Amino acid sequence: MTDITDDIAEEISFQSFEDDCRLLESLLKDVLQREVGTHFMEKVEKTKVLAQSACNMRMATIEGTAELLEKQLATELSKMSLEEALSLARAFSHYLTLMGIAETHHRVTKARSAAKLSKSCDDTFNQLMQSGVSPDELYNTVCKQEVEIVLTAHPTQINRRTLQYKHIRIAHLLEYNDRPDLGHEDREMLIEDLVREITSIWQTDELRRHKPTPVDEARAGLNIVEQSLWRAVPHYLRRVSNALKKHTGKPLPLTCTPIKFGSWMGGDRDGNPNVTAKVTKDVSLLSRWMAIDLYIREVDSLRFELSMNQCSVQLSQLTHQILEKEKSSEDRHESWNPPSNWNQIKHHGQYAPPLPTQLPTGAALPSCTERNDVESHYPRLDVPGTEFMPLNRQDGKASSKAEESTCNVSKLSVNTFGNGNASNSGNAPVTPRSASFSSSQLLAQRKLFAESQIGRTSFQKLLEPSSSQKPGLAPYRVVLGNVKEKLSKTQKRLELLLEELPCEHDPWDYYETSDQLLEPLLLCYDSLQSCGSGILADGRLADLIRRVATFGMVLMKLDLRQESGRHSDTLDAITRYLDMGTYSEWDEGKKLEFLSRELKGKRPLVPPTIEVAPDVNEVLDTFRVAAELGSDSLGAYVISMASNASDVLAVELLQKDARLAVAGELGRPCPGGTLRVVPLFETVKDLREAGSAIRKLLSIDWYRNHIIKNHNGHQEVMVGYSDSGKDAGRFTAAWELYKAQEDVVSACNEYGIKVTLFHGRGGSIGRGGGPTYLAIQSQPPGSVMGTLRSTEQGEMVQAKFGLPQMAVRQLEIYTTAVLLATLRPPLPPRELKWRNLMEDMSKISCNTYRSTVYENPEFLAYFNEATPQAELGYLNIGSRPTRRKSSVGIGHLRAIPWIFAWTQTRFVLPAWLGVGAGLKGVCEKGHTEDLRAMYKEWPFFQSTIDLIEMVLGKADIPIAKHYDEVLVSKKRQQLGVELRRELLTAEEFVLSVTGHEKLSENNRSLRRLIESRLPYLNPMNMLQVEILKRLRCDDDNTKLRDALLITINGIAAGMRNTG
Repeated sequence: MTDITDDIAEEISFQSFEDDCRLLESLLKDVLQREVGTHFMEKVEKTKVLAQSACNMRMATIEGTAELLEKQLATELSKMSLEEALSLARAFSHYLTLMGIAETHHRVTKARSAAKLSKSCDDTFNQLMQSGVSPDELYNTVCKQEVEIVLTAHPTQINRRTLQYKHIRIAHLLEYNDRPDLGHEDREMLIEDLVREITSIWQTDELRRHKPTPVDEARAGLNIVEQSLWRAVPHYLRRVSNALKKHTGKPLPLTCTPIKFGSWMGGDRDGNPNVTAKVTKDVSLLSRWMAIDLYIREVDSLRFELSMNQCSVQLSQLTHQILEKEKSSEDRHESWNPPSNWNQIKHHGQYAPPLPTQLPTGAALPSCTERNDVESHYPRLDVPGTEFMPLNRQDGKASSKAEESTCNVSKLSVNTFGNGNASNSGNAPVTPRSASFSSSQLLAQRKLFAESQIGRTSFQKLLEPSSSQKPGLAPYRVVLGNVKEKLSKTQKRLELLLEELPCEHDPWDYYETSDQLLEPLLLCYDSLQSCGSGILADGRLADLIRRVATFGMVLMKLDLRQESGRHSDTLDAITRYLDMGTYSEWDEGKKLEFLSRELKGKRPLVPPTIEVAPDVNEVLDTFRVAAELGSDSLGAYVISMASNASDVLAVELLQKDARLAVAGELGRPCPGGTLRVVPLFETVKDLREAGSAIRKLLSIDWYRNHIIKNHNGHQEVMVGYSDSGKDAGRFTAAWELYKAQEDVVSACNEYGIKVTLFHGRGGSIGRGGGPTYLAIQSQPPGSVMGTLRSTEQGEMVQAKFGLPQMAVRQLEIYTTAVLLATLRPPLPPRELKWRNLMEDMSKISCNTYRSTVYENPEFLAYFNEATPQAELGYLNIGSRPTRRKSSVGIGHLRAIPWIFAWTQTRFVLPAWLGVGAGLKGVCEKGHTEDLRAMYKEWPFFQSTIDLIEMVLGKADIPIAKHYDEVLVSKKRQQLGVELRRELLTAEEFVLSVTGHEKLSENNRSLRRLIESRLPYLNPMNMLQVEILKRLRCDDDNTKLRDALLITINGIAAGMRNTG
């Protein structure tokens, strides 16, 4: 029932899937019998039987009997006590989640066992070669491909991380249960383990009691990298390389990375006051720290694997240089301060550095295998919540415990973990707080850091082999030992930066860039190849090199995002301070003249003595942090609600000014380059003017030269799916997005500038979601020329990338879809008439949508009564507010709660409202056959209609009607009747255009999955209605509120979708 079904679209084995569902249901019943008793279980079973019977009657089109059964079910639920309602909601919610785990498991299993996967690299490369693409063209296009998947913290992931871990453990056990060699005793133990996990889930509070902080959200994103993507990326790149070698004779270059990752977690401050400049800096440092930590683990494993002595001349020379440097360093230390209890350990030329005496986890396994007790495609789990312990600090001073230097991840902390924000107080700039430390504290810090570099602890020395036991020279181990030492120093340096302590290092002692880390690794690789050990070079070492090339030193570069109005407010403060007037009151021409003049100048614009309001100071602080971190750590600066060329130049000016100021303070240039500035066009009005804004921007000599010089002649433009859909409806938004992309591409081509389109897609279809492959294949011709950026949001991050095997499949799909769109672009509309018909349908659809949502005075009240929108805020699923501004209208409500609320009621209104009217208006003018031809021949139109059909298949009129009848006031119930009539119109004309007899006819797997959930999902909706009814009469009842939130969780699990 998920929106990504077609991405993993191999048919699952329903027999095995249903067997697992029965097993999990049986075990859940056993647990509930023990936890809540027999009497309650009888009510659970009665509820399920009534719901199942009603579903059977609906499917048999015996509507009258179905209605009677549903009314009986609603009556039974209304008689339940609050405690019973709470337990029932929890029971059904957990079972729907268990069904989802089983479904995901069987999709992964099917993908692994399929002899030939559609949309795989092998399959797609073969198609392209058969269609006439030459081997060289295929090879060069794959090697030049640049796709970036940007993970965002949009608040749609409803499950607590604790429960996500438990769900993955159950997936592990289901996989283990599939083993054919499992004996009777082992199977009994497995069942006991499953019972333990389900019991643990039942006894765990499924509700978040506090909102996550931005740093919590960033940690969740980094966890996806550590637990899944870290393992998936080398596997994915091997698939690409093997397929390339098979079809072109050449493997993928070792440092070539068709896909990279970005993040908005900790950088997206649009409407979120909790994301401060300090949060961004801390998250960036945390991301670097985790990258180093992961590299240290891999280098440890490599040191054991590469134990051979034979090497190239270059590697031998480097080995001796390292040993000589270590020896001279030890001699210097001994002459300066010889410790009385230090056993002199000298590394002579014939010895390698001391080696650990114990293999790291998984070192004995080949690189491609998983490091679990049982070989698995699921991630090995660490206990959540224990990885990061706060440093013990008081009044801004580090305690002695906080000063302890360690390589253990459990000791790392970001200052914001404790209270969530840790924003700068007042107008204090983001600068080191060294002045707040006493000289004795500073000396203690430096002494501890020096000691951490000099040698091992006494206990570690006892574990080292004695001189007589040390092996002969192992050059790879010497070089990799040096790499590990530098990584450890890099990590310690980051810990000092996080604590804002003085950090005096020789730059040669740590790694600043991925190129520095790659250099010794590539030297080892070339040495192995030259010595005839290519089989070793292409194992764990090649995987590590590919990880460094993909993840760099930061895992995911952090984008910054801010709303355009905040930049105008900042420039207002500056121009008023300088007695130049008020920037925001100037016309576009005057703004561009001022910005261009200042950008060409060499002096800073913002006086250091300026005093501004806290919100303006926060914007300036963000640009300072961006200057301190640079493009080595940060990705793009995204301007939401952009509409004009001045929006981009304003950010360029503020960025330039901050870099001048920071460089002056540092006495050297800022690290990295300037961030690329990306306008985000979101509303229908802004989408229509996007091409004109880009043309105006590129016509400015300074900007065009800046793009060519600093960004390789590349302009990035982002288009937003969420707000455009809320603004005009999904159908109109889809068409306006298509035209905007055409116009932006045309504008860039006119100036000889390459363009990358950044797609701000949500998880649900109402926010531009849907199968990745289908979405990319339906873009305008020429808009995907080997480059693409796209967001993956909320629960879709976990669904697509939470398990390594699922992640490998998704990465392949991105690669093959972009490749096809580049070499075999989708067809444009065959004739002008088709574009005109789209214009007509879009206009009718938009008018219908806006007349209902924005112009009907009763709609807002109807929306609040018919959905749990007002109660969604209690879920605590995101750090940002649900509204951009404090108005009560639909306009300032964010797109996520707008979609989320309608998804809960199973009406899914934003995805289809207006579609039926648009199709009907054109069909009634005699263009039905034209629309059918468009559906068959125009990929954009086909994908648009297919996605709407998928949504209609998930909508449920009887359930939506039940919400209206119980919760909506009598005077507004007629509006619900009219909307349900609109839904039926959309269904009728979608079926007419597609030629299908019933919805989801072309996706029977999806339909069957939907039907299998209804006996649990329908009672959850009816229970939610009953609880909402009670809660609105007793809104301070916390137990009722908890029960409601659990039904929201359960329905989200059943729909496999939130917002």
